[in-house]
Amino acid sequence: MMPTLPNRHRGFTLIELLVAISILAIVAVLGWRGLDGIIRSRSVLTDQMGQTRGMQLAFAQMQSDAARLAPATLLQGRAYLQAENQGLTLVRLVLSDMQPTRLQVVSYRLRNGELLRRESPATRELQQLDALWQAAISNSDQDQQGSVTLQSGVQGLSVRYWVGTGWVPAAGISTAASTTTANQPTGMEVALTLQDSGQPLVKSFLLGAL
Repeated sequence: MMPTLPNRHRGFTLIELLVAISILAIVAVLGWRGLDGIIRSRSVLTDQMGQTRGMQLAFAQMQSDAARLAPATLLQGRAYLQAENQGLTLVRLVLSDMQPTRLQVVSYRLRNGELLRRESPATRELQQLDALWQAAISNSDQDQQGSVTLQSGVQGLSVRYWVGTGWVPAAGISTAASTTTANQPTGMEVALTLQDSGQPLVKSFLLGAL
């Protein structure tokens, strides 16, 4: 009977361990890159959704103001809508329960990438309205008390009016009653361009729909 050799427990060699570690490292790097890409995409999508929500709220506020635009017959020849220099100024009706109808000047301004909205005190006096209108259209960068930021990251604001049968640039158009009724705008189109975005977001409103 021949003697038996003792059993030898064979383990992993150094090369096998290095190969296994290399494979695990490659898998870990690929997994980290995939996770990092998902996180970055989610962050970008969240920012875009926040901007879209902010733009929707800004347009909704503009639509509400445009719907309450004061009629020219009530203002006795005064201007009630002006759009130029990255801004928009209008006179709207203030309708409150158990309160008489009043007038208010609302201004939208683009300052340092922020879309700001400011409203004046409501009044029933046309002379006081004149002072509020002049203060609004001559509004300067340093006088922004009472303004509310509607949206940040905005680099452009432009306005067109619907006059007669087509859209025309709003700059230079007067809404004072000295012009003919046919030249008065009945609709307004506002285009807001976000930073790092080539295509503006456009919204159209009826003027004085209420």
